[in-house]
Amino acid sequence: MKTFSLSRHSRLFSVPDNNKDYLFVRSGETPYQEEPYRAESYAIVHIKEGGVKLNTGLVSWDVEAPSIITLGPSVIRYFTKSSDLLKMDVIFFKDTFLLERHADLFFLTRYDFFENSDLHVLPLKETNAIKFSKIFELIQLTQATANYHEAEIIRSYIFALVYEIDAYHRQHISGPTSLLKGHPLLTKFKQLVIRNYMRERRLDFYAGQLHVTPKSLSAAIKKKTGRSAGKWIDDAIILEAKVLLQNKALTVSQVSGMLNFSDQSVFGKFFRAGTGISPVEYRKKFD
Repeated sequence: MKTFSLSRHSRLFSVPDNNKDYLFVRSGETPYQEEPYRAESYAIVHIKEGGVKLNTGLVSWDVEAPSIITLGPSVIRYFTKSSDLLKMDVIFFKDTFLLERHADLFFLTRYDFFENSDLHVLPLKETNAIKFSKIFELIQLTQATANYHEAEIIRSYIFALVYEIDAYHRQHISGPTSLLKGHPLLTKFKQLVIRNYMRERRLDFYAGQLHVTPKSLSAAIKKKTGRSAGKWIDDAIILEAKVLLQNKALTVSQVSGMLNFSDQSVFGKFFRAGTGISPVEYRKKFD
Protein backbone atom coordinates (compact mmCIF):
# COMPACT_ATOMS: atom_id res chain seq x y z
CA MET A 1 0.00 0.00 0.00
CA LYS A 2 1.38 3.41 -0.98
CA THR A 3 2.42 5.58 1.96
CA PHE A 4 4.26 8.85 2.56
CA SER A 5 7.95 8.02 2.85
CA LEU A 6 10.41 9.98 4.97
CA SER A 7 11.85 11.35 1.74
CA ARG A 8 8.44 12.63 0.73
CA HIS A 9 8.03 14.26 4.12
CA SER A 10 11.39 15.99 3.66
CA ARG A 11 10.23 17.35 0.29
CA LEU A 12 6.88 18.38 1.77
CA PHE A 13 8.59 20.44 4.48
CA SER A 14 11.42 21.60 2.19
CA VAL A 15 14.17 20.19 4.39
CA PRO A 16 17.17 18.12 3.26
CA ASP A 17 16.57 14.39 2.94
CA ASN A 18 19.02 12.75 5.35
CA ASN A 19 18.44 9.26 3.91
CA LYS A 20 18.02 7.92 7.44
CA ASP A 21 15.19 6.11 9.22
CA TYR A 22 14.25 9.25 11.13
CA LEU A 23 13.65 12.88 10.22
CA PHE A 24 13.43 15.98 12.41
CA VAL A 25 11.48 19.01 11.18
CA ARG A 26 11.22 22.43 12.77
CA SER A 27 8.59 24.36 10.90
CA GLY A 28 6.96 27.76 10.97
CA GLU A 29 5.41 27.45 7.53
CA THR A 30 3.49 24.21 7.25
CA PRO A 31 2.40 22.82 3.87
CA TYR A 32 -1.11 21.63 4.60
CA GLN A 33 -1.73 18.13 3.22
CA GLU A 34 -5.48 18.21 2.59
CA GLU A 35 -5.88 14.79 0.96
CA PRO A 36 -5.90 11.72 3.24
CA TYR A 37 -2.75 9.62 3.43
CA ARG A 38 -0.81 7.10 5.51
CA ALA A 39 2.88 7.27 6.34
CA GLU A 40 5.63 4.69 6.60
CA SER A 41 6.81 6.21 9.87
CA TYR A 42 5.58 7.15 13.31
CA ALA A 43 5.35 10.85 14.14
CA ILE A 44 5.43 12.87 17.35
CA VAL A 45 4.49 16.51 16.83
CA HIS A 46 4.87 19.36 19.31
CA ILE A 47 2.56 22.27 18.46
CA LYS A 48 4.38 25.22 20.05
CA GLU A 49 2.39 28.21 18.79
CA GLY A 50 -0.85 28.69 16.89
CA GLY A 51 -2.95 25.75 15.77
CA VAL A 52 -3.95 23.35 13.02
CA LYS A 53 -7.01 21.31 12.09
CA LEU A 54 -6.16 17.62 12.12
CA ASN A 55 -8.30 14.78 10.82
CA THR A 56 -7.39 11.24 11.90
CA GLY A 57 -9.65 8.57 10.49
CA LEU A 58 -13.14 9.96 11.07
CA VAL A 59 -12.21 12.20 13.99
CA SER A 60 -11.53 15.94 13.60
CA TRP A 61 -9.39 17.94 15.98
CA ASP A 62 -8.82 21.68 16.35
CA VAL A 63 -5.33 21.47 17.81
CA GLU A 64 -4.15 24.52 19.74
CA ALA A 65 -0.73 25.11 21.26
CA PRO A 66 0.69 23.78 23.44
CA SER A 67 -0.17 20.22 22.35
CA ILE A 68 1.36 16.93 21.33
CA ILE A 69 0.13 14.90 18.33
CA THR A 70 1.01 11.21 18.06
CA LEU A 71 0.48 9.26 14.82
CA GLY A 72 1.23 5.65 13.89
CA PRO A 73 1.83 4.45 10.31
CA SER A 74 -1.64 2.91 9.90
CA VAL A 75 -3.49 6.14 10.73
CA ILE A 76 -5.16 7.91 7.81
CA ARG A 77 -4.62 11.61 8.37
CA TYR A 78 -4.83 15.02 6.71
CA PHE A 79 -4.30 18.61 7.83
CA THR A 80 -6.06 21.87 7.06
CA LYS A 81 -5.34 25.44 8.13
CA SER A 82 -7.03 26.79 11.25
CA SER A 83 -4.68 29.60 12.23
CA ASP A 84 -2.40 32.11 10.53
CA LEU A 85 0.26 31.12 13.02
CA LEU A 86 1.70 27.63 13.39
CA LYS A 87 5.06 26.71 14.85
CA MET A 88 5.86 23.09 15.54
CA ASP A 89 8.58 20.48 15.92
CA VAL A 90 8.15 17.01 14.43
CA ILE A 91 10.18 13.84 14.79
CA PHE A 92 9.36 11.15 12.23
CA PHE A 93 10.84 7.69 12.84
CA LYS A 94 10.48 4.13 11.63
CA ASP A 95 9.84 1.43 14.20
CA THR A 96 12.91 -0.44 12.91
CA PHE A 97 15.05 2.58 13.84
CA LEU A 98 13.67 2.98 17.35
CA LEU A 99 13.74 -0.73 18.15
CA GLU A 100 17.03 -1.59 16.45
CA ARG A 101 18.66 -2.52 19.75
CA HIS A 102 15.54 -3.00 21.85
CA ALA A 103 14.63 -6.44 23.19
CA ASP A 104 10.86 -5.83 22.94
CA LEU A 105 9.96 -5.58 19.25
CA PHE A 106 6.31 -4.96 20.22
CA PHE A 107 7.20 -1.93 22.36
CA LEU A 108 5.26 0.62 20.29
CA THR A 109 2.10 -1.48 20.14
CA ARG A 110 1.70 -1.00 23.90
CA TYR A 111 0.87 2.67 23.41
CA ASP A 112 -2.67 3.26 22.14
CA PHE A 113 -2.05 6.93 21.51
CA PHE A 114 -0.26 6.11 18.24
CA GLU A 115 -3.28 4.28 16.76
CA ASN A 116 -6.43 5.22 18.70
CA SER A 117 -8.18 8.19 17.05
CA ASP A 118 -9.49 9.38 20.42
CA LEU A 119 -5.96 9.74 21.82
CA HIS A 120 -3.93 11.33 19.01
CA VAL A 121 -4.04 14.84 20.47
CA LEU A 122 -2.71 15.63 23.93
CA PRO A 123 -3.28 19.21 25.17
CA LEU A 124 -0.45 20.22 27.49
CA LYS A 125 -0.27 22.24 30.64
CA GLU A 126 2.38 24.93 30.48
CA THR A 127 4.84 23.19 32.82
CA ASN A 128 4.72 20.02 30.74
CA ALA A 129 4.98 22.00 27.50
CA ILE A 130 8.33 23.35 28.73
CA LYS A 131 9.58 19.81 29.32
CA PHE A 132 8.59 18.67 25.82
CA SER A 133 10.12 21.83 24.31
CA LYS A 134 13.45 20.98 25.93
CA ILE A 135 13.46 17.41 24.59
CA PHE A 136 12.73 18.61 21.06
CA GLU A 137 15.40 21.28 21.46
CA LEU A 138 17.91 18.56 22.34
CA ILE A 139 16.89 16.58 19.23
CA GLN A 140 17.40 19.68 17.09
CA LEU A 141 20.80 20.43 18.62
CA THR A 142 21.93 16.82 18.22
CA GLN A 143 21.01 16.83 14.54
CA ALA A 144 22.54 20.27 13.94
CA THR A 145 25.98 19.29 15.26
CA ALA A 146 28.04 16.41 13.93
CA ASN A 147 28.02 13.60 16.45
CA TYR A 148 29.34 10.06 16.04
CA HIS A 149 26.48 8.73 18.22
CA GLU A 150 23.74 10.90 16.67
CA ALA A 151 21.37 8.00 15.91
CA GLU A 152 21.73 6.50 19.38
CA ILE A 153 21.19 9.85 21.09
CA ILE A 154 18.09 10.71 19.04
CA ARG A 155 16.76 7.21 19.65
CA SER A 156 17.07 7.84 23.39
CA TYR A 157 15.20 11.14 23.11
CA ILE A 158 12.36 9.44 21.21
CA PHE A 159 12.08 6.85 23.98
CA ALA A 160 11.95 9.73 26.46
CA LEU A 161 9.12 11.35 24.49
CA VAL A 162 7.12 8.12 24.37
CA TYR A 163 7.48 7.59 28.13
CA GLU A 164 6.62 11.22 28.90
CA ILE A 165 3.52 11.09 26.67
CA ASP A 166 2.39 7.83 28.23
CA ALA A 167 2.85 9.22 31.75
CA TYR A 168 0.90 12.36 30.85
CA HIS A 169 -1.95 10.30 29.37
CA ARG A 170 -2.13 8.14 32.49
CA GLN A 171 -2.20 11.15 34.78
CA HIS A 172 -4.46 13.54 32.88
CA ILE A 173 -6.40 11.61 30.21
CA SER A 174 -6.98 8.01 31.26
CA GLY A 175 -8.24 8.57 34.79
CA PRO A 176 -11.79 8.10 36.10
CA THR A 177 -12.92 11.43 34.61
CA SER A 178 -11.71 10.56 31.11
CA LEU A 179 -14.15 11.55 28.38
CA LEU A 180 -13.48 8.22 26.66
CA LYS A 181 -15.24 6.40 29.49
CA GLY A 182 -18.46 8.33 29.00
CA HIS A 183 -19.67 6.76 25.74
CA PRO A 184 -18.93 3.02 25.75
CA LEU A 185 -21.30 2.22 22.86
CA LEU A 186 -19.74 4.88 20.63
CA THR A 187 -16.23 3.74 21.56
CA LYS A 188 -17.02 0.08 20.82
CA PHE A 189 -18.78 0.99 17.57
CA LYS A 190 -15.81 3.03 16.32
CA GLN A 191 -13.44 0.20 17.20
CA LEU A 192 -15.63 -2.25 15.27
CA VAL A 193 -15.72 0.04 12.25
CA ILE A 194 -11.94 0.43 12.24
CA ARG A 195 -11.47 -3.34 12.31
CA ASN A 196 -14.17 -4.30 9.80
CA TYR A 197 -15.06 -1.51 7.35
CA MET A 198 -13.01 -2.88 4.45
CA ARG A 199 -15.04 -6.06 4.33
CA GLU A 200 -18.34 -5.20 6.00
CA ARG A 201 -20.69 -2.30 5.20
CA ARG A 202 -23.98 -3.63 6.59
CA LEU A 203 -25.35 -1.74 9.59
CA ASP A 204 -26.98 -4.87 10.96
CA PHE A 205 -23.56 -6.53 11.20
CA TYR A 206 -22.34 -3.82 13.60
CA ALA A 207 -25.62 -3.77 15.51
CA GLY A 208 -25.43 -7.54 15.94
CA GLN A 209 -21.88 -7.33 17.24
CA LEU A 210 -23.02 -4.74 19.79
CA HIS A 211 -26.24 -6.62 20.68
CA VAL A 212 -28.56 -3.75 19.75
CA THR A 213 -31.00 -3.17 16.89
CA PRO A 214 -29.76 -1.27 13.81
CA LYS A 215 -32.31 1.47 14.48
CA SER A 216 -31.27 2.00 18.10
CA LEU A 217 -27.57 1.89 17.18
CA SER A 218 -27.99 4.51 14.48
CA ALA A 219 -30.06 6.75 16.76
CA ALA A 220 -27.58 6.48 19.63
CA ILE A 221 -24.56 7.24 17.43
CA LYS A 222 -26.30 10.18 15.76
CA LYS A 223 -27.28 11.61 19.13
CA LYS A 224 -23.67 11.51 20.30
CA THR A 225 -21.94 12.61 17.10
CA GLY A 226 -24.48 14.18 14.75
CA ARG A 227 -23.75 11.41 12.23
CA SER A 228 -25.74 8.20 11.85
CA ALA A 229 -23.98 4.87 12.29
CA GLY A 230 -24.43 4.18 8.58
CA LYS A 231 -22.76 7.50 7.71
CA TRP A 232 -19.79 6.62 9.94
CA ILE A 233 -19.35 3.34 8.05
CA ASP A 234 -19.69 4.98 4.64
CA ASP A 235 -17.27 7.76 5.57
CA ALA A 236 -14.67 5.21 6.68
CA ILE A 237 -14.92 3.42 3.33
CA ILE A 238 -14.71 6.69 1.36
CA LEU A 239 -11.62 7.73 3.31
CA GLU A 240 -9.91 4.41 2.61
CA ALA A 241 -10.93 4.60 -1.05
CA LYS A 242 -9.29 8.03 -1.38
CA VAL A 243 -6.03 6.69 0.03
CA LEU A 244 -6.08 3.64 -2.24
CA LEU A 245 -6.97 5.64 -5.36
CA GLN A 246 -3.86 7.78 -4.90
CA ASN A 247 -1.81 4.64 -5.56
CA LYS A 248 -1.58 4.55 -9.36
CA ALA A 249 -0.26 0.99 -9.18
CA LEU A 250 -3.81 -0.12 -8.35
CA THR A 251 -6.60 -0.07 -10.92
CA VAL A 252 -10.00 1.27 -9.93
CA SER A 253 -11.28 -2.28 -10.26
CA GLN A 254 -8.63 -3.51 -7.82
CA VAL A 255 -9.55 -0.78 -5.33
CA SER A 256 -13.19 -1.82 -5.69
CA GLY A 257 -12.27 -5.44 -4.93
CA MET A 258 -10.11 -4.48 -1.94
CA LEU A 259 -13.10 -2.68 -0.46
CA ASN A 260 -15.35 -5.71 -1.06
CA PHE A 261 -17.67 -4.21 -3.66
CA SER A 262 -19.35 -6.63 -6.04
CA ASP A 263 -18.04 -4.75 -9.08
CA GLN A 264 -16.46 -1.46 -10.15
CA SER A 265 -19.80 0.04 -11.16
CA VAL A 266 -21.28 -0.38 -7.68
CA PHE A 267 -18.14 1.08 -6.16
CA GLY A 268 -18.26 4.03 -8.58
CA LYS A 269 -21.86 4.87 -7.62
CA PHE A 270 -21.02 4.59 -3.93
CA PHE A 271 -17.95 6.84 -4.26
CA ARG A 272 -19.79 9.46 -6.33
CA ALA A 273 -22.65 9.53 -3.81
CA GLY A 274 -20.16 10.23 -1.02
CA THR A 275 -17.86 12.69 -2.79
CA GLY A 276 -19.73 14.14 -5.76
CA ILE A 277 -17.13 12.84 -8.23
CA SER A 278 -16.22 9.46 -9.72
CA PRO A 279 -13.15 7.45 -8.63
CA VAL A 280 -11.49 8.24 -11.97
CA GLU A 281 -12.12 11.97 -11.54
CA TYR A 282 -10.69 11.85 -8.03
CA ARG A 283 -7.57 10.05 -9.29
CA LYS A 284 -7.01 12.70 -11.98
CA LYS A 285 -6.43 15.25 -9.20
CA PHE A 286 -3.02 13.61 -8.68
CA ASP A 287 -1.87 13.57 -12.31
